[in-house]
Amino acid sequence: MRIAPPTAVIPREGGESSMPRLLRILLASLEYWIARSSRAMTLSVWWRPAILVALLLSLALPASADVAVPQLTGRVVDQTGTLSSSDIATLTQKLRDFENRKGSQIAVLIVPTTQPETIEQFSIRVAEAWKIGRKKVDDGAILVVAKNDRHLRIEVGYGLEGVLTDVTSRRIIDEDITPKFRSGDFAAGIGAGVDRMLRVIDGEPLPSPSRSVNFAHNLDDLAPVFAVALFASIGVGGFFRAILGRLLGSLATGGIIAAVTWFILGSAALAAAVGVLGFIIGFVADLFSAITPGTGRSRGGSWSSGSSGGWSSGSSSSDSGSFSGGGGSFGGGGASGSW
Repeated sequence: MRIAPPTAVIPREGGESSMPRLLRILLASLEYWIARSSRAMTLSVWWRPAILVALLLSLALPASADVAVPQLTGRVVDQTGTLSSSDIATLTQKLRDFENRKGSQIAVLIVPTTQPETIEQFSIRVAEAWKIGRKKVDDGAILVVAKNDRHLRIEVGYGLEGVLTDVTSRRIIDEDITPKFRSGDFAAGIGAGVDRMLRVIDGEPLPSPSRSVNFAHNLDDLAPVFAVALFASIGVGGFFRAILGRLLGSLATGGIIAAVTWFILGSAALAAAVGVLGFIIGFVADLFSAITPGTGRSRGGSWSSGSSGGWSSGSSSSDSGSFSGGGGSFGGGGASGSW
């Protein structure tokens, strides 16, 4: 029987371990992830200051904000100084007369820019803030000009979208306004555009203007009423006070003034207010006249003269902050253009 020679154990080259292959693979993967994590931690040490600096810079730089809607100080608001005072006064008087006759409100706004918004986005914000036009009639329109951007827009209220359509608004911009803007005559361009807008709106059957609404929106129109009430309380009221006595005479004077005011303006609330004012002025003036004889009439005459002078000056000037929107609504109708 042959006996096989013993086999020699050959050692593994390179010092290869005798541990199982699967265990060696797991250990190698663990070493790889540890090394990778160490490199990531080293990089994060360098990147953290850079991220912090970038965050501080982003906070320090001011974010671009929308242009604030200007305050409605009159029918014409010019924040660029493009129009002269006489241009504004003429345009204001024209728009005021149209509102008194037709009821519709038209406003003009000139701003340097609307950036970062488009003129459409800015115009609808202005319309929502100003509420030009009568409430529930929505017969307002706004001509907005962004001078530095060379853009303009006619924003139209719901009640005028049937007559001042998008196509009509675009034609007014292209045919009446922008040709004059290109030649540098902004006053003429705005005047021509507004004139055509008024002509178009004038052909639309709209509810008759309410006198009480118009007078409430324009303090200048109330000046003659108060002047007449003052004159009647002191002058004409003296006749009734002499016959009926101070109290009953003042009451009769106030009632007559209220009746006349209601007949002229058609507003019961305003008539009552003016009547009460007439009663108070007459009663107090009579007391003052009794205390200091001979001075009441001269003071009354001086006051009446001052009131009429103030009214005459105010009627030819701008709105002086007395103008306000009537509660009209807008839905984005109108057209835009550029020059």
